[in-house]
Amino acid sequence: MAGALAALGWFGFVRGVRVPLLGLFDLGIHELGHLISYPLPVPRVVEAAAGSGAQILVPSGLVVYFLGVRGDHLAAAFCAGWAATSMVDVSIYVADAPYQRLSLIGGYHDWAYILGPSGLNHLEWAAGLARGLRTTALLVWLVSLAVVVGPPLLGRLLPSPGR
Repeated sequence: MAGALAALGWFGFVRGVRVPLLGLFDLGIHELGHLISYPLPVPRVVEAAAGSGAQILVPSGLVVYFLGVRGDHLAAAFCAGWAATSMVDVSIYVADAPYQRLSLIGGYHDWAYILGPSGLNHLEWAAGLARGLRTTALLVWLVSLAVVVGPPLLGRLLPSPGR
């Protein structure tokens, strides 16, 4: 499991790219978030944010499920690592809002709309928001890694009662 989390960290934090295969799944969840919001009576800015929200909330919800329902700390740690890479992906999208240079599959740039004149009218927030997302992602990833490597490491460092 530590290797899987290391791979997530490598792609998300070192290379700054989507995790192969998992990134495609994230994209599907992102688009599903938009699709679910369309029939709801919500402002367009909420529809635009629903994709990124779903992309982060789905793996985060699985963390809650695996911890609270299943008591599976390893599965929860993996999903937390996944949530962290999703946050990195969203942070890249947010940071691009003032420039709109990313190649997109949809008709408009969600974060340019959210932060632009038709939304909150604060494109200057993009860099700070992206930095905050990336920092949060790193903290979540580090905690997920600690959950996986901490217990075995402590088991080796601390003497057992029978020794």
